[in-house]
Amino acid sequence: METQFTHSGFGQSPEQRGAASLETSPSYREPHRRYPRRYEMPNLDATTLAQGLGWFSVALGAAAIFAPRSVGSLAGVGRDRGGMVRGIGVRELATGIGILTQRNPAPWLWSRVVADVMDLAVLATGLRPGSATRGRVAVSFTAVAGILALDALAASHLTKHAGHPLVSGVAAPTDLYFETSIATAKSPEECYRFWRNIDNLPRFMQSLESVKALDERRFHWVAKGPALGSMEWDCEITEDRPGAALAWRTLNGAQVPNAGSVIFEPAAQGRGTIVRLSIHYSPLGGRLTAALAKLLRHDPQARVREDLRRFKQLLESGEIATTHGQPTGRRSFIGRAARRWGLTNSN
Repeated sequence: METQFTHSGFGQSPEQRGAASLETSPSYREPHRRYPRRYEMPNLDATTLAQGLGWFSVALGAAAIFAPRSVGSLAGVGRDRGGMVRGIGVRELATGIGILTQRNPAPWLWSRVVADVMDLAVLATGLRPGSATRGRVAVSFTAVAGILALDALAASHLTKHAGHPLVSGVAAPTDLYFETSIATAKSPEECYRFWRNIDNLPRFMQSLESVKALDERRFHWVAKGPALGSMEWDCEITEDRPGAALAWRTLNGAQVPNAGSVIFEPAAQGRGTIVRLSIHYSPLGGRLTAALAKLLRHDPQARVREDLRRFKQLLESGEIATTHGQPTGRRSFIGRAARRWGLTNSN
C-alpha cells in the first residue's frame, strides 16, 4: 500500500525523490551534526519560559536603573524611592543575565522566587486603606504574584529534571547516548532513499515489527519488547534533508523515549557513503537494566550495530547473509538457552 504525502519528499516515488535530491542538493555538504543534548522540559517547555523570564528581568532591570523615578511612580511605591528601585533594577539585571547565560538556570530562577516574595512584602505596605496609590500598588502586586507563579513553575520543573537531559525536544528525559557508523559502496542519495522508505525499515531492523505513517511527519512504531510483549510509540521527523540526513524524536507517551539522527556522508573520493547514526534514549528500568543488557549483548547499541550491518547488506546485495539452515555442531545447553531467549546475535 502506497501512502501519498507532500512534505520533504513524501508522496514521491524513490526515483522521483532521488532525482529531486540530485537536482537540488548543492555541491557543498554540511558537516556531520551530532544533535547535542539540551536541557528542556517535556510537556512544559521550561527552557523557553525561563528564557522569557530572563529577558523580562533584563528589561525591567534596565528600566529601573536608568529611570527609577518613573518605574517607582508606575508601580505605586512613589517617585521618592528611586534608590530602592535602582537597587531592585541591579538585582533584576544580574538575575536575568544569569538565567540567559547559565546552562542550568534553575538556581537563578529560585533567586527570582525569593526576590518576588520580598517585592510582594514591600508592595503589601502600599495596600493599606487610605493610600493615594493603592490602585497602582494593587495592579503591581497582582503582576508580581503572577510572575512569582511563573518563576516557581519554571524553577521546579528545571530542578526536577536537571539530571535528565532531553534531546531535540523529545517528550521525555533521556539518559544514554551513543554513536555508530558503517561504510557502504552506495551513494548518499541511494542510502537516503532506501532508509526514507518506511517499508524497508523492518527489513533490516530486527526488533522492529512495523511502521505505519500517521501523517506527513508522524509515524507509529511497533517493536518487540524485552520480554514476550511488544512496545509501541509515536515519533515525528524533525529534519529531512534529501540525500543527506534524517532526524527524529518520540512524542508523548513513548515507553522508551528516544531521539536520533542518521547522516549520509560522502566517503573520500566519492567511494560510497559513511552512514553515521546517533541515538539518545532512556532504557526501560534505567541505567542498571541498560548495563545488564550490555553485558548480555542485548542492549540497543549492539542491536543498532547489527541493524546497520543488515542495512549495508540489503542495500548492496539485496539480501542478508545468514547461517540459518546450514549444518552445524550441537550447541551447548547454555548456547541453546541464549539463542532461545534472544541473548545472542546468531541467526
